[in-house]
Amino acid sequence: MSLSGFVSITRPVNSLAAGLAAVVAYLIATGTVIPETLLLFAAVALITAAGNVINDYFDIEIDRVNRPDRPIPSGKVTLPAARAFAVTLFLAGILVCLKTSALCIAIAVFNALLLIIYAARLKRTPLVGNIAVSYLAASMFLFGGALDGMPGVSQVMPFAAMTFFAMLARELVKDAEDVEGDRASGAATLPILQGIPFTLRLAFFCAILGIAASLVPYLRWGLWYIGGIVIVDLILLAAAAKVIRCADPGEVKATGASDLFKAGMFASLVVFTLSALVL
Repeated sequence: MSLSGFVSITRPVNSLAAGLAAVVAYLIATGTVIPETLLLFAAVALITAAGNVINDYFDIEIDRVNRPDRPIPSGKVTLPAARAFAVTLFLAGILVCLKTSALCIAIAVFNALLLIIYAARLKRTPLVGNIAVSYLAASMFLFGGALDGMPGVSQVMPFAAMTFFAMLARELVKDAEDVEGDRASGAATLPILQGIPFTLRLAFFCAILGIAASLVPYLRWGLWYIGGIVIVDLILLAAAAKVIRCADPGEVKATGASDLFKAGMFASLVVFTLSALVL
């Protein structure tokens, strides 16, 4: 085992970005940032990290085929150590939430349970697993708004919707990439059951819905916001369009569409943050 393995298995960049998204969500909802938003950041980062660890724990057989370089199949982290690490991170994230609000606590507990169920069962359930992980990504915004109660949640709904559909598109593309490993492990993902072309057309449709949701804040922030978000939307559209004609996993992976979706979502967070601060 190695320290670098324990760090990398949490996907630290993704976990920290998730925590930042919760802070941005509170900023969007209220127009300000208070000390308690540090608790939001810590709670989301810890629970997201725990979800990444438990996902790798249950995905060991798939990763031996698709990603043998990951910490568990490569031997950098053992299965018992990964399980204990995930439990510790989940508990730490929920404990941090106790100093926020009842709505935040409810979302944190629900998300922690869903992350475990997703990794253990739902990941191998066609489309349902994709929807679950897309909700989890969108819930970063719901969690941040929840610190301000239901009024805060209502303010961040367009951003949560945009994140949900963009993430769903990316998840479908990733499933199309991973058909070989998923089939070898006995998973029944959407591209295995319905074919890669159907899955990628659905991903394209989801990307369009995400783009449509991203335009709603124009009513709040005006043309300056549109100038920024249109760049993000073009990235998402390009990612969806690059794979629309692919027919096998190798082709899908070669397009780099999954990474392009990820870049677009990070860029959207930048646009949301700047808009909330300036506009």
